[in-house]
Order: sequence, then C-alpha cells, then structure tokens
Amino acid sequence: MKELVYHQLSVRRLNGPLPKLPYQNFYREILGKDFELSIVFVSPKISRELNQKWRGKNLPANILTFRLSENSGEIFICLSAAQKSAKDFSENLETFLKRLLVHGLLHLKGLTHGSTMEKQEQEFLDKESQNKNYGQTSDRRH
Repeated sequence: MKELVYHQLSVRRLNGPLPKLPYQNFYREILGKDFELSIVFVSPKISRELNQKWRGKNLPANILTFRLSENSGEIFICLSAAQKSAKDFSENLETFLKRLLVHGLLHLKGLTHGSTMEKQEQEFLDKESQNKNYGQTSDRRH
C-alpha cells in the first residue's frame, strides 16, 4: 500500500503509485488545516460497490465524497472511471484529477452541485494553474 500522511490528511492507494497532486495545499485552502481528511484511490469494483450502496447506482463513480462529521470526511477516487471522465472533458488525467479533488473538497465544505460550486471550482483551478509551484511540498513521507 502506498500512503502519504500530512498533518490531518491521509492519502492511500492499495495497488500502484499515488497520482502526483497538490493534496495538502488543496485540502488546507478549501477545508482548513484542522479538517481531518482521508483520500483513498480504489478499484472499479470497490467504487461500484460503494456507489451501489450509497447512491443506488450500479457502476463505478469517478469520485465519492462522504462527510463523516463537522471536521472530517473521506474521498474515494476510482482512477479508471476518472480516466474515462477525463476524455469526456477533453482533459488529461492529471488535470481532471485536480478538478475531481477540488470538486470533492467543495462537497465536504458543504457545497452542492450548481453554478456557485462550479464557479468556485473554476476559480480555484484557475488560481492553481497561474502558480506553477502551487501545491509543491517537500514534506512528503512515504
């Protein structure tokens, strides 16, 4: 299992390398440093099972977000489903994963689908793309 741990953030994947994303800065800026967050990269089978149980949909979801308490939550990302969705958005996987991560973090912040959420997503991603070093950190533990 691959795992990164930062303060209140844990990122895990059972098989394969973790995608290189600015997890720490994204989560801190959107949720704050005291929010406890777990991000798990899962197989299509696990994603489908979770999606069936919690949303009644019998297919893998690219992302599933669960608020556990006022200050904690979990995000499950299925890379193969995300890869398919990235093509629909005409984006490469890394760019789309950033979009998904921001999307999930905004859900944990309490936003629901709609123009306000979409506007905040795009503003955050535009800000991130303007700063090439945004999200880079030397505090990585494997």
